[in-house]
Amino acid sequence: MADNHYNRQRFQGKTAIVTGAGSGIGKAAAIRLAKEGAKVALFDLMDERTRSTEHQINNIYRGVSRSFDVDVSDPVRMEKAVSEVADVFGGIDIVFANAGINGVLAPVDEMTLDDWEKTLKVNLNGTFLTVKYTVPYLKKRGGGSIIITSSINGNDRFSGFGMSAYSTTKAGQVAFMKMTALELAKFKIRVNAICPGAIATNIDSSTEVSEELEEIIIPVEYPEGAQPLADGPGQPENVADLVAFLASDESVHVTGARIVIDGAESLL
Repeated sequence: MADNHYNRQRFQGKTAIVTGAGSGIGKAAAIRLAKEGAKVALFDLMDERTRSTEHQINNIYRGVSRSFDVDVSDPVRMEKAVSEVADVFGGIDIVFANAGINGVLAPVDEMTLDDWEKTLKVNLNGTFLTVKYTVPYLKKRGGGSIIITSSINGNDRFSGFGMSAYSTTKAGQVAFMKMTALELAKFKIRVNAICPGAIATNIDSSTEVSEELEEIIIPVEYPEGAQPLADGPGQPENVADLVAFLASDESVHVTGARIVIDGAESLL
């Protein structure tokens, strides 16, 4: 059944931009969109992971992917890369604004302004710039889908101690999504946000934890584990399935939605 599902080629003739595409959820989504026919522009800092993702997709799906060396918080690099995508692939139809960082985890009185601003710059400014520079091309197409990666943190759950900056950006992304969903509806552009819980990615590798964090943590323990639906964190491919649905015409009447994908983690 799965082969028939993918053979539908829902994204044939469409171009997708995926930010944070070098690993984790971004990589899984890029592979899934390519599998169903999309040409995929991989936006990420150019490193071995990003090149590996590009090669993996192109080796299987015959040159439908291209990497772009992008810092999503840099307006010059973002505008240039989006323009290049439109020139190379002929337009833009799907935008997955997925790039983000956990940033520094620290008590609010120990967090520096620089650490606070870096998290906001990548997560909030990066989302804004991704949408700002792609919307003109979606309007030219007469529609399209924008998907934003938010989180259950800052929206459904607040026990991520030390994550005041991160959670603020994740809540902000949801408000931004709702505002833009209404603003862009007349152009047939849909905007939705996904809120993953614990997903097996490498985002923690770039996380800095301050020594003072232990002072504010309130222990929360679940005797049977924190993942009611599974034995551990969800997989990036689980999120990629949701991204593909929101990118497709099957969700043509879905906009302004915040969709939780956490295996009931946030209900505990």
